[in-house]
Amino acid sequence: MSESDSDFEMLEKRLSDLNPAELILVASAFSQMLNLHNLSEDISNAQSERAARMGEVEMSTRSTNRSFKKLITERDDVSPDDIYQALCNQNVELVFTAHPTQALRGSLLKKYAKIRNEIDRLHNSRMSPYEKTESLEAIRSHIMAAWRTDEIRRTKPSPQDEMRQGLSYFHETIFSSLPVFQRRIDTALKNIGQPMLPLEHNLFHFGSWMGGDRDGNPFVTPETTREVVITARLSAVNLYFQQMEQLMFDLSTWRCNAELQALAEQVTSKLTHDPHMLAEERKRKNYADFWNPIPVTEPFRVVLSDIRDRLYHTRELLHHCLVHSSMNVKEVLENDPGAYFIHDELLAPLKVMYSSLQETGDDSIANARLLDCLRQVQCFGLGMVKLDIRQESARHSDVLDTITQYLGLGSYKEWDEAARMKFLLGELTGKRPLMPQTLQTSAEQADVLNTFRTIAQLPGDSLGAYVISMARSASDVLAVVLLQRECGVSETLRVAPLFETLEDLHNSEASMESLLSNEWYRHHIKGEQECMIGYSDSGKDAGRLAAAWGLYEVQEKLAAVADKYDVKLTLFHGRGGTVGRGGGPTHLAILSQPPGTIKGSLRVTIQGEVIEQQFGEKELCFRTLDLYTSAVLEASLNPTTPPKPEWRQAMDRMSELSCEAYRDVVRKDPRFIDFFQQGTPVSELGRMNIGSRPAKRKAAASIDSLRAIPWIFAWTQTRFHLPVWLGVGEAFQALVDDGKLDILQEMYQSWPFFSVTLDMMEMVFAKADPRVAQFYEVALVDKSLWPFGEDLRKRFVRTKEVLLLVLGHKGLLQSIGTRFLQQKLQLRAPYVTPLNILQVYCLKSIRAIEAGEKIDPKYENYDPTDPEMKALLSRDHTRDQKQPYKSAVEDALIITMKGISAAMQNTG
Repeated sequence: MSESDSDFEMLEKRLSDLNPAELILVASAFSQMLNLHNLSEDISNAQSERAARMGEVEMSTRSTNRSFKKLITERDDVSPDDIYQALCNQNVELVFTAHPTQALRGSLLKKYAKIRNEIDRLHNSRMSPYEKTESLEAIRSHIMAAWRTDEIRRTKPSPQDEMRQGLSYFHETIFSSLPVFQRRIDTALKNIGQPMLPLEHNLFHFGSWMGGDRDGNPFVTPETTREVVITARLSAVNLYFQQMEQLMFDLSTWRCNAELQALAEQVTSKLTHDPHMLAEERKRKNYADFWNPIPVTEPFRVVLSDIRDRLYHTRELLHHCLVHSSMNVKEVLENDPGAYFIHDELLAPLKVMYSSLQETGDDSIANARLLDCLRQVQCFGLGMVKLDIRQESARHSDVLDTITQYLGLGSYKEWDEAARMKFLLGELTGKRPLMPQTLQTSAEQADVLNTFRTIAQLPGDSLGAYVISMARSASDVLAVVLLQRECGVSETLRVAPLFETLEDLHNSEASMESLLSNEWYRHHIKGEQECMIGYSDSGKDAGRLAAAWGLYEVQEKLAAVADKYDVKLTLFHGRGGTVGRGGGPTHLAILSQPPGTIKGSLRVTIQGEVIEQQFGEKELCFRTLDLYTSAVLEASLNPTTPPKPEWRQAMDRMSELSCEAYRDVVRKDPRFIDFFQQGTPVSELGRMNIGSRPAKRKAAASIDSLRAIPWIFAWTQTRFHLPVWLGVGEAFQALVDDGKLDILQEMYQSWPFFSVTLDMMEMVFAKADPRVAQFYEVALVDKSLWPFGEDLRKRFVRTKEVLLLVLGHKGLLQSIGTRFLQQKLQLRAPYVTPLNILQVYCLKSIRAIEAGEKIDPKYENYDPTDPEMKALLSRDHTRDQKQPYKSAVEDALIITMKGISAAMQNTG
């Protein structure tokens, strides 16, 4: 779209003349075009990845092969054996969260996946003219089906819905892709003279917060947690069941070693001697084949048949537990010898078969599907993903306060940190139970305790960390350790404090020093500690630049404390998809971490729309796994050099200045809250129903109570992106005025942390359009606040100018490496600006209706008679409770939000 104001005004005029039904259709058209545009980019990226692996083009980003070559050729102190040993000790855990940032419905995601698969076939298969015509017709069919699908999620998803959506990525890409990726790593290792990775080692593990993250989400209950654990275990068992049936067809081999022969005979001896009865039972279970008894001369099939039977029985027990909520899942599985309880039980016979094939010289058979299956079991276990539990620290303090007051010990919440630590350690080192049987609790406190009791009844291999949000002290950690013991959790979950605000980040070093200096606690954790650092709330609290520097420093300090006490530290990075919440290219984000903080171990959240972007298609999945593997390997063996003292001084100064400037606007200016609520769609975001949890932790109208996702989401919709840049211009300008421009430019050229931070800001400025933000302001904001908006836009311009000065660029995205991104943004512009204009019109109309103001007279009694239009408006199941005009405008508003999210390629 042209940048001229006259074109903008013409577009505004044309769009404002649309009737309600046309609003929906036009918004849908632009939104669908942007989704298809994103799809075409995904396909193009996948094609580039495939071409790079075939050696047809140079890889644009890091790959594990390139990392191997770089480490060997550029580092004299890194040998191929060092690379092998590093990979044998490397582990990355990707934790899928249900953070509400995926604006697209699952129904549409599935249709776009089918389109992507068909286009992939067109690109990569030799097809006859008939086949090509059929494929093109299939693409047209799926596009039309997407167009006819309601874009709007009419009801909020439950946490169980979110978990099922998350698990779909394992069924469609991750489960099958991971062992193939590890075989490619084996090949890369072979090329540098190294053996394949050990069977017992996996480069990746997967976690989840879906159904476990109860921080501010009243819909995540103990019952919810129990259900999602069972659902995940059922997914794992179903996938393994399919694998066993495939292996039964593959492994028809008769030759085996003595160990496997003995195992096969043992299995055969347990079976019923009535072949007909056995066949009928297997038919009833709907097995694919091999109903009749298998002769012991086919030992692999005999053993696999037994595994298949046990998986079937395990699945039946899990279904029974799902239906009967009073059953103790852990006890049921553990006490039934016919079910699988721990993954070692499933691994053992698979390893026997693998060893047998190797002993008999059938390595090529061993290293095919059987090796893949072994690695899948090692990676995913019987739980598929390990569910983290997250709760706010204050909720635990409330429970302990009730207990101490009931026992006449005083108020736990009123004690200082020293008194809390003394009490907690005294209880943890003692043997007597703390919690009285007759303790009376509130509903919130009962929920906390029932969560721990539910954890005690779930298999330990289905659970990950217990994350404490808003953690501020060592006592927050010990409180959770104590409550686990009191509620009967035998396999204690590791406890990970989450440091979020800037103040909490600064205080985290002292908190961990207090914890790790305690001998009892070090013995309890067995030399391993996990700490989570929050990119979202720290950015909302202090601004992006101050938060980024605070996060960098806290990683260094926490690593130093862990080294002091010889504790292995895993840093859990709570990153979002947007720059304002710590998002950015994977390999750059990892390589820009402080040296010595990764050490082969990384845990990171994958949130919302990023899950689809990284795992929605097999080529994307391979690329994601490759990037994490290569980046963590390089960060471990070739860490960046520490920043110079003068760079640290510059960052300290800029952090202080940017935080002060940011808070002067966001926290101290009384006009800000009103401007934010009027000038953005923050109050309307809940209509999208994209997540189970509320947008606010508490009902109060304040920035503190608002979650980081809607905070970022609202500014992204208006294309002003204020949280990313506010305060940065003042900080940069102060150092430029002090004659330190050369230091800033040296930092950009030589320090990965600083260069990545500034490159991400440049990208955000390229996505921003202050003219669009002003359009929102003029149409929606009270005139008395216009001077405030004008001041913000002036700050935007000044910040962009000084950023370009530091970068040494004449304009945004002018460097060779960013021109492709510039083209991508330019291609989107004609579609996204009309959606912004439509959104402003819809916001203005809805707010007028809800305020009881008069609407356009021609729509006061709007009630379309055209059957097509009536059908279009009938999708809203609450339409009978609304004026038809409001229902139509509300639908159009939600569609514009989804379309703009697609254009920005992220929401929150």
